[in-house]
Parts: sequence; C-alpha cells; structure tokens
Amino acid sequence: MICIYIKNRGKYSERSAQLVLKKAANSAGIKRRVTLHTLRHSFATHLLENGTYIRYIQSLLGHSSPKTTQIYTHITTKGIDQIKNPLDNLGLSNK
Repeated sequence: MICIYIKNRGKYSERSAQLVLKKAANSAGIKRRVTLHTLRHSFATHLLENGTYIRYIQSLLGHSSPKTTQIYTHITTKGIDQIKNPLDNLGLSNK
C-alpha cells in the first residue's frame, strides 16, 4: 500500500489522496481526468519551468537515474524564446 505523508497532518492512503485530488479538481472546474501521477508530473514540470535545478527535481521525485527526470525537459518549451545568441553581444552590425 502506498501512503502519502502530508507535513503536520500525518499519512494518507493512496485512495484518500485520490479522493482529495478528485474533489479539488471538481471544485476548480477541471473536466479532464486528473490522477496523482498527473499532479506529480505537473509539479515537476512547473519546478523545471521556474528554474529549479534538474538534480533537485530528481531528488524530490525519487528518481535514481537523471534520464528519468530528463523526460520533463522535453515537455516544457518555456524560455526557448528568451535564449540569446552569444554573438549578439559582440556589437557587430549587418550594415
């Protein structure tokens, strides 16, 4: 049996956590199917998008291999448009 520990509240069974998540999704008006895995996946993706070092995410998720965590790097595209070409800093112009 899988248990989820919530700080200052103790342990919840997997089924209890599923019911809490389902209720929260319904309250938020989310129509799509939401699972604990969806929540875990979203959590990791948001951490990555907000600049959290991937090794920290790996540790939080309990992945033994960084390759498992790197799956999240293929999902997010946030920030790609903010990448600057280092040659732009040379001050060269096309005139």
